[in-house]
Amino acid sequence: MTSTTNRDRGAGGPQAPVWPAVISMALGVFGLVTAEFLPASLLTPIAAELGISEGTAGQAVTATAVVGFAASLLITAAARRADRRHLLLFFSILLAASNLLVALAPGLTMLLLGRVLLGVALGGFWTMSAAVTMRLVPPVFIPRALSIMFSGVSAATILAAPLGSFLGDLAGWRSVFFLAAGLGGLALVVQFITLPSMQPTSSTRLSTLVEVLARPGIGLAMASVTLVFAGHFAFFTYLRPFLEEVTDAGISAVSGILLGFGLANFLGTLLAGPLLGRSLRMTLTAAPLLLAVLAMSLVGFGQSAVVDVSVVALWGLAFGAVPVAWTTWLTRAVPDQAETAGGLLVAAIQFSIALGAATGGVIFDVSGAAGVFSASSLALLVAGLTIMVGVRPPAVALAE
Repeated sequence: MTSTTNRDRGAGGPQAPVWPAVISMALGVFGLVTAEFLPASLLTPIAAELGISEGTAGQAVTATAVVGFAASLLITAAARRADRRHLLLFFSILLAASNLLVALAPGLTMLLLGRVLLGVALGGFWTMSAAVTMRLVPPVFIPRALSIMFSGVSAATILAAPLGSFLGDLAGWRSVFFLAAGLGGLALVVQFITLPSMQPTSSTRLSTLVEVLARPGIGLAMASVTLVFAGHFAFFTYLRPFLEEVTDAGISAVSGILLGFGLANFLGTLLAGPLLGRSLRMTLTAAPLLLAVLAMSLVGFGQSAVVDVSVVALWGLAFGAVPVAWTTWLTRAVPDQAETAGGLLVAAIQFSIALGAATGGVIFDVSGAAGVFSASSLALLVAGLTIMVGVRPPAVALAE
């Protein structure tokens, strides 16, 4: 490491940007999101080989989300004195180990154990990611640095699901998780080389979470986030079984449709900036309402491959703006507690993933993917109406 990267980074950031360290953060995010998305693209072969139902296999997503929820709430308080560099390296080790456990899993128990480790890594790394990235560059470069970090999410969204399903069919689902473990190892090496020492800038306690959550509008916003992401992940987790069983799509068609989702999602992320510049509240409200309509469209007309391709691509486009919009909202609403606010957002998302995957698994085993999509539509509709009525733009809330 250079002398520049060895120096401790304070809250104000360095005099010059440390772009290799920012890129290492993007690699970490890419590895985490890739690992999180893989079960959705490999649900069918995992369930078949382990001798469990697809609904039960979907609980691997639930396990990750439940632990990620707890980790995101507890990590800033539990490790309030820890060097952020050491924490991030630890989470990257867990990322690689979790994928190895899943790849070697002889049954459901080890599969869930691997996904639990991923939950710890996911909740911890995500909670720290934005605040750490902001400390790696001078204030003027923060938007560019965050954009680079979030590009890891976009890349994973494009590649994880379609490449996972394609490689899983070609070489087996276990090989895909071995590759994911290698990706985690690569992120670890790059972070070890590039990340500087970063001592905590404030003493965060569990009471800080309560204080931030009690601020006007924050609780309702987090409830809305939970509904939006629960609706999305219930839909996305059981999309492959729907395409295979209802549309009778083969693996090539499934991979193509998932690739279309990823590309559209990337485009939606790019369009988020102009949309947010025009109206943050409109973006927050319109996205879940559009997703609710799309979910019901798939229930009614999902036998058609043309409808499937169109609906899934539009879904990716609309959902691409959602994480950017909520991150922007919360950053503006809670500028003085970046790590705590990040933890709350990650906790809400992880809880929603657990809720969507767990509830979706039960519904799927009873009434199939159509039932899951109907429940998803209802959750998204309620979310959109809640945002429309009760979530105010941060500038207004802060001014008061």
